[in-house]
Amino acid sequence: MKRFILSTLAIILFVPFGVIADQGMWLPMLIGKYNIEDMQSKGFKLTAEDVYSINQPSIKDAIVIFGRGCTGELISPEGLLITNHHCGYGVIQSHSSVEHDYLTHGFWAMTRQEELHNPGLTVRFLVRMDDVTERVLSAIPDGAGEQVRDSIVGVVGHKITEEATSDNHYTARVMPMFYGNQYFLFIYEEFLDVRLVGAPPSDIGKFGGDTDNWMWPRHTGDFSLFRIYADKDNNPAAYSPDNVPYTPKRFLPISLKGVNPGDFTMVYGYPGSTQQYASSQAVAHVVDDLNPLNISLRDARLKVMEQHMRQSDTVRIKYASKQAGVANAWKKWIGERNGLIRLDAIEKKQQLEKNFEEWVNESPIRVEEYGHLLNSFDELYATRKPLSIAASLSREAFYAVELLQLVRQFGGLLNNVDNSKLSEEQYSRLIDYTRDFYKNYHKPIDVEIFTTMMSQLSDILPPALTPLALEELKPENSDDWYAIALGVYSQSVFADSTALISMLADSTSSRINVLQNDIMYRLSNQFDSIYSASVYPSLRDINSKLDLLYRTYVKGLMQMNPNAVYYPDANFTLRVTYGKIEGYFPSDGKEYMHQATLDGIAEKSRLDVYDYTVPQRLLDLYETKDYGKWEVNGTIPVTFLASNHTSGGNSGSPVINAEGHLVGVNFDRVWEGTMSDIMFDPDMCRNISIDIRYALFIIDKYASAGHLLEEMTLIE
Repeated sequence: MKRFILSTLAIILFVPFGVIADQGMWLPMLIGKYNIEDMQSKGFKLTAEDVYSINQPSIKDAIVIFGRGCTGELISPEGLLITNHHCGYGVIQSHSSVEHDYLTHGFWAMTRQEELHNPGLTVRFLVRMDDVTERVLSAIPDGAGEQVRDSIVGVVGHKITEEATSDNHYTARVMPMFYGNQYFLFIYEEFLDVRLVGAPPSDIGKFGGDTDNWMWPRHTGDFSLFRIYADKDNNPAAYSPDNVPYTPKRFLPISLKGVNPGDFTMVYGYPGSTQQYASSQAVAHVVDDLNPLNISLRDARLKVMEQHMRQSDTVRIKYASKQAGVANAWKKWIGERNGLIRLDAIEKKQQLEKNFEEWVNESPIRVEEYGHLLNSFDELYATRKPLSIAASLSREAFYAVELLQLVRQFGGLLNNVDNSKLSEEQYSRLIDYTRDFYKNYHKPIDVEIFTTMMSQLSDILPPALTPLALEELKPENSDDWYAIALGVYSQSVFADSTALISMLADSTSSRINVLQNDIMYRLSNQFDSIYSASVYPSLRDINSKLDLLYRTYVKGLMQMNPNAVYYPDANFTLRVTYGKIEGYFPSDGKEYMHQATLDGIAEKSRLDVYDYTVPQRLLDLYETKDYGKWEVNGTIPVTFLASNHTSGGNSGSPVINAEGHLVGVNFDRVWEGTMSDIMFDPDMCRNISIDIRYALFIIDKYASAGHLLEEMTLIE
């Protein structure tokens, strides 16, 4: 059986590439065998070794995982890195205050000494990836159950990573592909000293805000600059004033030639998660249940946040990153649902499953191996549906309340205390966490969100999943929830930072008793206890069974259609995706061009829209046409569209042209194409990138930070 899996995958990867649309997230170590001819036929002028190599410096050595969820790329031999403004947003916010509001005014280090240290921020380079499928699968005995299989995979994977990192400073992970039909080892080098170098003001870096998020035309200067530092031997090191700029194996030259329709583009980065092989039941659950629920809950939170942020600059700074995070998924879910409905995605999945069933029934051998799959999908998704909705309510309603998020940090300790005692070190950690929490907390916002969410939960949750503490709070009249919320926040010690920290620091007080009897703690503790017993174990069990079904289903699809094109779902491992510069037709009679320019920023600035505020200096440069060498046809190119298949995690990924030069930085997808995580539409799915020439214009003419350009390699 294992040999069949391997040979089937090999067949799939050797398919003719004439059938490929601009779709797919390909493992870079395999493009030499399976993609390079197609890439070159579309204009790419480099070799597979230029893209990925372990024998010589390659483009992969210029790409990093930035932080915990974005991509970045090196653009100078002195460790200078570019990523998205929204990827660096939390870091920029952490350095901001009313006195030094870098979010509003931007930040530019004019010397190396001015570059700002960011505790906890790291970047990781991929050293290499290895196919370890044979080693992992050969260790699994025939007929092994899923729990036994998972255990064996974990043990073998741990041994493989230990061997890969035993004599070096690297880290490693073994990751499954095709639901565990393949396994790959990824080895990383992590750098710990990453400093902020430059960021435009939010009115450039976040221009358009929620109004334009996921939309086109887009005019967002979504970039920020960082520098990687290393020790004197160019190795990773904790922050130290003695560290020096990192010398990369490879950095990306920057093209000033721009982009034109039809030009080849490659996006090289870390897409987060896709579900290309989801069954019809899974897609229906997204369209009919999860997205409508999550959209409505986040919509309520956003309205509360935005109202308070408009009234206070202090609150705006505190909640800027939080609000952006809530809004990002909210709008994506709306576009995703609309796109799946437009594509008739459920019906298409059902047709595929019908074809699969007919193919299975042609052979008794196939019936034995695959005949149970579709009925099992029906049964498991029906059982999973209420559990999945409950889990969504936990994330999007109950723990949308920030104070309950704080309480949860306490619960992890208080629920595991022997003899009802915590050490002073544990109390000290809680005090530190509390101080950090309250730096970016505004109680009136949280009170209103608590009001809305508890009202929703009391109406939606079945009795078996409703905490007694919530039931006791429930008013006779739902209009009284705000009064209930005010009472809860006036009673809870967690809602008073001074009282909470003082109590935690006072060893003579009955600290544990006070915390455990607090209404917020009781709410959180009861909720987690119920979900830990009644929701999460069942959900994990069902998901484990689904993984097994999908592993078998994908194998069957590959056997049924050996000439189709398959690529593994994204799982935040390094991928290559390629396409071309092109616009699209979002609806009848409407055409979107591939490029947006500074003229559009000026046009939007004249509209009475909160998200279209433009810094006066940028308007002055526009009015005087003071563009310098960056002028193109009387304006400045700002963003462009291409047909690369991207996802979350590709934020900050380089957009590379046919010569291997940087032409842009990916930051978004068009709203009509956000369903690409589940179903790709080559006519509608477009990634949005900042034109690198706009970033250079901002650095040079707006920020007067031309010294940064001097360390880059600019290709005229």
